[in-house]
Amino acid sequence: MTYEEGLTLLHKHVKNESLIKHCIAAGIIMRALAKKFNEDEENWELTGLLHDLDWEETQSTPEKHSLVAVEYLKQTDCPPEIIEAIRIHNHNHGLEPKTLLEKAIYCAEELTGLIVASALVQPDKKLASVKAESVLKKFKVPSFAKGVNREIILKCKEFLGIELEELIKIELVAMQARPAEVGL
Repeated sequence: MTYEEGLTLLHKHVKNESLIKHCIAAGIIMRALAKKFNEDEENWELTGLLHDLDWEETQSTPEKHSLVAVEYLKQTDCPPEIIEAIRIHNHNHGLEPKTLLEKAIYCAEELTGLIVASALVQPDKKLASVKAESVLKKFKVPSFAKGVNREIILKCKEFLGIELEELIKIELVAMQARPAEVGL
């Protein structure tokens, strides 16, 4: 499956522009993480792009989230390792990620929400104005972007062997390099 095919599939199942931008941002940060770990950048970006493919259908039944997406993806030529990473990323299933790809999407995609919120409080509402130190400070304020699950993000040390500060820098720089795609 190509990125373009993934984007078409995303638009078929997701209508909310904010959610589409979140999925694109997740793809962007996953590509950056793939580069850091010398992994397949296209597959990792596709994993991020498609991870919330079924969110609009399953948001009222979180236990079904990612499982519906898996069924959609099984009908495509999406690689099995991507499908499995998407299935496991829903922490409500209680599944432990095993591969590096699974661990990365599990703990890293959540941080995009905090980065976007950090941009939206800037006077110009641009990612370019956001500093990693500022995101780190906001991370420590539970009331800021309170929907962001900080416990999952903090698994970056255990799962990826990188500190929170480094994860923030990797994701922020990656998103800043492609601001138009996430609308910031």
